[in-house]
Amino acid sequence: MNRMKPFLIVLALLLACLPARADGNKKTILCTTFPIFQITRNVVSGNSAVTVQLMLPAALGCPHDYALTPQDMQKIARADVLIVNGLGMEEYLGAPVKKANPDLKVVDSSAGIKEILRYAGQDDHEEADRQEHDHDQHGGVNPHLFTSPRLAGRLAMNIAAELAELDPAGAATFLANAKAYEEKMQKLADDFSALGKRLGNNRIVTQHGVFDYLARDMGLEVVAVVQAHAGQEPSAAEMLRIVKIIREKKAGGIFTEPQYPAKVGQTIARETGVAVATLDPGASGPENGPLDYYETVMRHNMLVLGKTLGAK
Repeated sequence: MNRMKPFLIVLALLLACLPARADGNKKTILCTTFPIFQITRNVVSGNSAVTVQLMLPAALGCPHDYALTPQDMQKIARADVLIVNGLGMEEYLGAPVKKANPDLKVVDSSAGIKEILRYAGQDDHEEADRQEHDHDQHGGVNPHLFTSPRLAGRLAMNIAAELAELDPAGAATFLANAKAYEEKMQKLADDFSALGKRLGNNRIVTQHGVFDYLARDMGLEVVAVVQAHAGQEPSAAEMLRIVKIIREKKAGGIFTEPQYPAKVGQTIARETGVAVATLDPGASGPENGPLDYYETVMRHNMLVLGKTLGAK
């Protein structure tokens, strides 16, 4: 508790200096991560009574081991609604957030979704180690729902339903936008599923567990991950184990992500002779980009998967 005192003192000083909101009638919706920000932008499109802001940097990617900054706290203090990914992605949020904004309405976009996965590509020892050290990921629960277009549509509907309750005047717009977005995501999901049935090899290695939900949708098997702990490079022993698995399972491709260095994945690819390519989960991107940015990224991923894994 004593360690919190300096932070709370700084927080109090920051809040005292905050300007009043320019328009008391215009609601500010703050989103923790870039994927949730993009989905929410689609949900509220056309409603001038709300503004959507992104809390974390758009280029950050998944916020594993993130710590709140004074700038984040200022954004929270000004917001009416905070929309989170959920499932442990935002363990960095805590008591200071409530102190910064006691009236803040927090919306968990993952609420009610039952099709939750644990991280793929791990043996029992790794799973036990993850549960011991990675408390931010709820003991192995995978929070990356957004990489599944099908679930991205569900996230949109969840967000719209919550916003409709908080702002009844905008309910019709939120729900109509979310429905249209869900239908678009369903079409994208169907295209991914069809691609999965055409691929010549369905066994893959990924950078970390971000693509587990998309893999399930496509019928792909994630046989190994380069980073069992996101952001932490594997040891020499872990790399040898991955190489062994790739050879035993006859994996068809190793997929790195633009949000992480590709060097280790490329090294493993050279050692095994397996093709390496980059898949973008859409965890980062341009903050003021087009509303269809996610779909554009995912359709490019379809091309990469088809080219890398071949056809039956």
